[in-house]
Amino acid sequence: MSTFHTLLNTLASYCKSSVLIAIFLGIALAACSDRNETASDGQGQSVVDVQGRKVVIDGPKKRLAIDDSRYLIALALLHDDPGSLLAAWAHDANRLGDEGYAAFLEKSPSLEELPRIASSAQEFDVESLIAARPDIAILSTESGLTQAQIARVEEAGIPVVMLDFFTSPMANLEKSLTILGEVTGQEEKAARFLAYRKQKIDLIRRRLADMPEADRKLVFMEAHAGGSPDCCNSPGSGNASEYLELVGGHNIGADAIAQSSGKLSLEYVLSRDPDIYIGTGGPHLAQRGGLELGAGYSQQAARQSLAKVVQRRGIAGLGAVREGQAFGFSHQLLNSPLDIVAIEAFAQWLHPELFADLDPAETLESINTDYLGIPFEGTYWIAL
Repeated sequence: MSTFHTLLNTLASYCKSSVLIAIFLGIALAACSDRNETASDGQGQSVVDVQGRKVVIDGPKKRLAIDDSRYLIALALLHDDPGSLLAAWAHDANRLGDEGYAAFLEKSPSLEELPRIASSAQEFDVESLIAARPDIAILSTESGLTQAQIARVEEAGIPVVMLDFFTSPMANLEKSLTILGEVTGQEEKAARFLAYRKQKIDLIRRRLADMPEADRKLVFMEAHAGGSPDCCNSPGSGNASEYLELVGGHNIGADAIAQSSGKLSLEYVLSRDPDIYIGTGGPHLAQRGGLELGAGYSQQAARQSLAKVVQRRGIAGLGAVREGQAFGFSHQLLNSPLDIVAIEAFAQWLHPELFADLDPAETLESINTDYLGIPFEGTYWIAL
């Protein structure tokens, strides 16, 4: 009889413990669900984009519409055939350059035939986007579309996710690539690359942590250098100015241009007498006599192009140019997750003693080998 009672007590104790464990697990799972922005909330899987909009995506998407061809670079970090993920794009291949686009086209011949939507540099076109019938629209914050336009697209059954690799890259680029990984079901690949990028940025931040403000270099960054007869296109607040601040510099354009980009007068540039000149360019400037470098260019050709650009009236008189502190960088590695290459190059140019051991070429090779589905080959930066 005592054995029977002992058995009953043991069973009761076991059941009580099981109930407590079940309750504990239920609470824990509920808490995890609350913390995870991409968890199911009764409406389906969702993400929160860079504008703070909660967008229900209901699992990985395979037919994206993008309004900037540079998103192909980001997608190439997540998928070996990034073009296969698209239902429509802006056909703004000039942002990749002829050679760069040819590499994407070789991997994804269907790019030529995909429907066209407006690029982020154009007036937004709701009708062309809806007509393409993508599973989701990945659009840029600089496109300037209104909430009413977003609502029209969403009413057609197409979720809209806003990303930003351009306006505030240091605040939004990591989040944007994370979201792109979630949308395409490639969260692990996005996280792996972002950890690599963060490690390199953290090293630069640590070395500059105790730098006196007086040692910060004054920089004139001329965007699309030499591409127009008048001076001078420049990043303004945010944009590439954030990279220069990160590496111990300050872009003079940020003091005069409130938006992300604009124009400076030659008189203003001369009056600031910057320590460093950095021109940005690419194959898209070939027909305009501007700075040419990127895929398909040798170092000699890129250096000759930079030398010609800095001999323009006024620019040639800058102390930075006379003293050989003039450099060129390709647009194709800016405003994309490959910006870590630009960050390392800028750090070396501004503070060569502090960052003599950095090797942007090795970083790009590592990215090509370990992360990118379509490698970047050519001359993407040059010194005078």
